Amino acid sequence: MLHKWKQEFLYNFKSITYFLGINDTSLMVNPRIQHRPTICYRPIKPSDLETLERIHSDVFPIRYESEFFQSVVNGRDVVSWAAVDRSRPDGQSDELIGFVTARIILAKDSEIADLLRYDSSRADQTLVYILTLGVVDAYRNLGIATALIREVIKYASSIPVCRAVYLHVISYNNPAIHLYTKMLFNCVRRLHGFYLINGQHYDSYLFVYYVNGGRSPCSPLELVTVIVRCMKTGLKSVAAKLMMAKVKWPKGNETRGPVLTQNKRMTNIECSGLEYV
Repeated sequence: MLHKWKQEFLYNFKSITYFLGINDTSLMVNPRIQHRPTICYRPIKPSDLETLERIHSDVFPIRYESEFFQSVVNGRDVVSWAAVDRSRPDGQSDELIGFVTARIILAKDSEIADLLRYDSSRADQTLVYILTLGVVDAYRNLGIATALIREVIKYASSIPVCRAVYLHVISYNNPAIHLYTKMLFNCVRRLHGFYLINGQHYDSYLFVYYVNGGRSPCSPLELVTVIVRCMKTGLKSVAAKLMMAKVKWPKGNETRGPVLTQNKRMTNIECSGLEYV
């Protein structure tokens, strides 16, 4: 079952971040390009509609509804960035060669609400969810995808109430997984059968990049810190009990030394409930 915020989409699709051949060798000349590219970034606009539809069809294994593209090019509930090559000849210097689309959603309505440490009493806390990301074949391995993701992160960081950027990656897309890991996204969950493509189910990885103080309920470092603190508390408690133990001397003329008896009352060490993600 899709989460509530997904069901509210006007267009019916499952978002997927799916692209191949990622390698951050920024502005290295690709042998398939006969000139040195000058990559620039701008918002997607209505005149990009046809190219945007074509690239999505070439890059993604799922079909997107026309209303999705209309929402992107007209900026209806979707924010977007386009990559263009200003050195491209034949009047194509403003034609899309890459893109990223995203949407702002409320943190409390998202599927990662349980993976965030945020003030749930504030209804204005938001997230940025990456919908699609793609680069045309001839322009891959130039660092364009990395630059587009950085644009999203910069945008999310500029919104004071935004706490994270997150996305799904299909499980077999190793280049994308490597890219997000390299960019310090946290892989927080595996969703079994998330995608249905041509009648076959595929798993998805959920990646999160925290911004503006957003973070997981308990990071590994925090978990270790809590465990160490609890161990120290336990050792101090045991030492205190031993110091306060009662000294009992045996009756009669027995020459044995005193016998230490531990107080029967057990020491309960409680740690605050933290969830490791």
